[in-house]
Amino acid sequence: MGVTNSNKTADAAAICCGDSFNVTLALTAAPDIVTNPTDIVLALDRSGSMSGTPLADMKAGAKTFIDIISESTGGSGSGEIGSGSRMAIVSFAATARADTQLVTSTSELKAAVDALAAGGGTNHGEAFEKAQGLFEPSSLNARVIVMFTDGVTTSGPAPAPIAAAARAAGTTIYCIGLIGSDGLNVAALNNWATDPDYSHVAITPDAADLEALFAELAANISKPGATDVLIKEKLAADFELVDVEPPAVGSAIITGPRSLRWSIGSLGTTSSESAALHFLARHTGHTSGSVKVNESIDYSDAEGNEVHFPEPEVYVDCGETVHPEPCPEPIELCLAGCEEVQELELGELGVASPGRIVELNLCLKAVCPHKRVALAVQLSDGFEGGFSSLKTYTIPAHCGRCCRDVRVEGILFAVPDSAPHCQKRKMYVRLLANYMDSSEL
Repeated sequence: MGVTNSNKTADAAAICCGDSFNVTLALTAAPDIVTNPTDIVLALDRSGSMSGTPLADMKAGAKTFIDIISESTGGSGSGEIGSGSRMAIVSFAATARADTQLVTSTSELKAAVDALAAGGGTNHGEAFEKAQGLFEPSSLNARVIVMFTDGVTTSGPAPAPIAAAARAAGTTIYCIGLIGSDGLNVAALNNWATDPDYSHVAITPDAADLEALFAELAANISKPGATDVLIKEKLAADFELVDVEPPAVGSAIITGPRSLRWSIGSLGTTSSESAALHFLARHTGHTSGSVKVNESIDYSDAEGNEVHFPEPEVYVDCGETVHPEPCPEPIELCLAGCEEVQELELGELGVASPGRIVELNLCLKAVCPHKRVALAVQLSDGFEGGFSSLKTYTIPAHCGRCCRDVRVEGILFAVPDSAPHCQKRKMYVRLLANYMDSSEL
């Protein structure tokens, strides 16, 4: 089966400048499908949230999967799946059904995929029951379920015990998840899939990626494990490599401040086998925002497996000053060369009432991590019926390990001038700040 799954994960979604976090590279490989005939059931989500482009992209992915399995087993010329392997289609919404039995005809399988229509809830438990029920107890073929879904369970029995029973009976479960309009319970997919989770679950937010995910899984299922594996990892410029944990499979060495090399002699050549590499990375940059963890990651093996690793991101909080009111957008212009005078039409600009601009800056003291702050600022002249203006803001949470000060700058008020012009005025400011979150987000 070649490399059936590859993954890369970071154990932190958000860090502060200078923080360290753990990164995991993972691979799973299995013997080829020709010498190890396999029965494969595609369990495909046709719930209402799949309507439109997601359903079309899923169908394209499933049919590509069928073609690759057929080609790799020597049956593509006859429109069959060869070498003793078979496939079936199960689909599910509020209920599940077996759209085909285990067959070798690619045209029958594709027709079942093409006939799928979206509508209804999501019943993962019955989908696993239908898929597992198609395997024949007397067959010596390996058993694989590929579960595709874009949502959370809304009906039917609890899927976790049914998936666990299937795994206990020797079925390998892979999960492909699309983050759809109804959300996706990634923890549930990890629970259903064969361990280790990181090498049997693939998640994407983009339906356009589905065909590539199905194709990669099918292509790797058809290859005979992996030998002479070499993985070269290089972290992005904002990070440095701190330490590498010796892997249980293969060997790894640090080759530079941001790079490492992981070598594996053989993986999955006699039975399904997983390998993982864990290393510690530290942030060294100075800018807040979402940052990709790796600059590049190269994979090669003697069998020519096509392996692509995800590109995890972490949000870095460097404690920058909060500016609740944006500055006016600049207008770009280009001055032609060798011209002494050049005119530029800048469009329209509203004129504010006569008055003064008051800019207020403040420091919120000891703001605890992972808590947003509601800030209210009132400016007035203290006279009944006089000037008074109130502004409210949501100050985003920070991710520090302890409470810290947060600087807020650029709170702007337009104060109309009173007669006579430019006289001295006494103003009053009232401030109120409350936490918006009672527990960590």
